[in-house]
Amino acid sequence: MNDLEFSYLDSAAPGNDELDAFARARPDGSAYHLAAWRRAVAGAYGYAGQALVARRNGKLAGMLPLSAVSRPLGKLRWISLPFCDLGGPLADSPDVADALAARARADVGGAGAAGLALRCSHEGALDEAALEGRKVRMLLGLPDSAAALMQSYPPKLRSQVRKAEKNGLTSEVASGSEAVAAFYDVYSRNMRRLGSPPHSRAWFDAIYRHYSAAGDMFIIIVRHEGKAVGAGWVLLCGDKAVIPWASTLADYNPLAPNMLLYWTIQSQLCERGVRQFDFGRSTYGEGTYKFKKQWGAVPVALDWREWDAQGVALNAAPVAAAANGGMKANLRPMIESAWQKLPLAVTNRLGPRLRRYITL
Repeated sequence: MNDLEFSYLDSAAPGNDELDAFARARPDGSAYHLAAWRRAVAGAYGYAGQALVARRNGKLAGMLPLSAVSRPLGKLRWISLPFCDLGGPLADSPDVADALAARARADVGGAGAAGLALRCSHEGALDEAALEGRKVRMLLGLPDSAAALMQSYPPKLRSQVRKAEKNGLTSEVASGSEAVAAFYDVYSRNMRRLGSPPHSRAWFDAIYRHYSAAGDMFIIIVRHEGKAVGAGWVLLCGDKAVIPWASTLADYNPLAPNMLLYWTIQSQLCERGVRQFDFGRSTYGEGTYKFKKQWGAVPVALDWREWDAQGVALNAAPVAAAANGGMKANLRPMIESAWQKLPLAVTNRLGPRLRRYITL
């Protein structure tokens, strides 16, 4: 589009407030599009962040957030965005979104990067046959009050929430370093149980610092007799919210901490005026998908695409994120089993060194 002017804006430079306001106003904007995400990526893992900005007659028409992510013994590549489900262009028209993606593809090689990856949602609904085996976001529209939300649940779901409360579980909105520490303890223990390397504590400190500055986050802690047994981290973007991380301690799962955790999160969002809740990524039809679906969430297919440094597509059809990051299926169970046997102190120290290269 010849009437568009393009420029790159560093994530630490003045001018990002305008881009954040644009993301908050867009129906397809997410908390990941905010400069806070790129700043946290840069602060915790050293991957520089910027945004490709498109203007028409001086007015902001679109933006594409990017992080330059390194690979072991390899070149940087541009990703929009790492460590999350969703990035890609935000624009006031599909033509501008396409132009932003095309410009990034044209520029990536000249910047010395090995390629470009865009993580987007599929435009339009897909039928169940097309969703089979795909990675999807699970989205829920929220009413204007927690009472209306509770009434919208089927009786079985309401009884499960009440069961958690009858089991002596309590929930709270928490903030500060103590909340981050309580969250990280539950999160890191759960990641070891799953056989997966955790993010660093420094990552969550950076997320807290950058998102809390504008009030764009909160943490929910579920406790049993004072002990944190479940935790969720919610990021906000205008009237939209997403939960990138939620964990419970397996020994307490019979008490249903997950039910109280997700109910508390959704009720808080209703009262804060949030109208769309993104439960995060799942594989269509599998366990986490069914858990999120019971709350009323509907699937939206993820559409992840990659190009090389010359702008040549590396995947001809839409591809959703592979859960194992490309790891061979026969190796994954062995690696997970070995990881589960390591002491927590070891997994928390070694895990972040690996996690910086796992951009899912």
